[in-house]
Amino acid sequence: MDGFEKRRKEKKKNILVTAQSLFTAHGVKNVSVAQIAKKANVSQVTIYNYFESKHKLVHEVFIHYVDTVSKEYEALLNRNIAFPEKIKQIIFNKKESAKHIHEDFYNYFMKDYSQGINYIEELYAREIFPKLIELFNEGRKQGYMNHDISNEAILFYIQMIKEAMQRKDVYQKLLPMTEDITKLLFYGIIGNGKD
Repeated sequence: MDGFEKRRKEKKKNILVTAQSLFTAHGVKNVSVAQIAKKANVSQVTIYNYFESKHKLVHEVFIHYVDTVSKEYEALLNRNIAFPEKIKQIIFNKKESAKHIHEDFYNYFMKDYSQGINYIEELYAREIFPKLIELFNEGRKQGYMNHDISNEAILFYIQMIKEAMQRKDVYQKLLPMTEDITKLLFYGIIGNGKD
C-alpha cells in the first residue's frame, strides 16, 4: 500500500470513529455532517467524497461498530481465563456498552439490522457462532455447563432471540434490559450468576 492509500484509509477510519463517537453520544438525528467534519478535522466535502451521503456514512459506522465489538469479544474469548470470568466480563461489557449508546443510535442500528444488513448475518455465521461453540465446549470441559444441552439447542435459542430482536416492538424495549437478557441467556431463570 502506497502512502496516499494509507493516508486515505487513516482519514476514512478517523471519520468513522468520530461519527461513531458522536452518534453513540447524541444519536444519529442530532448529529450533522458539519459537526462530524469539525470534530474529525476534515471538510464536509471530504466526508461526502468518502461516503456520498449521511445515510451511507451511518451504514458504514454500523459496520465499523460491529467489527469493533466483534474484535473485542474475540479478544475476550481468546483470553486464558476461567469460563465464569469470561461470562461475567461479557455481561459487564454488555451493561457498559448499553449505558453509553444513545437510544436514537441504537434504534437506527436495530432498524437497519431488522431490514436485513447481510453483513451482520455473515459475521454471525463466519465468526460469532463458531466462537460461541468454542465457549460452550470450554464451559462443559471446565464443568460449568450442562453436558445434556446440545450446542445446536443453545444456538437455536440464541437464533430465536436474535430473530425476536429484529422486531421493532422488541428492539425498542431491549436496550435498558441488555444486562438482564444476557444474564438470562447464560444463567437461566434459576441461575444466580454469582459464581
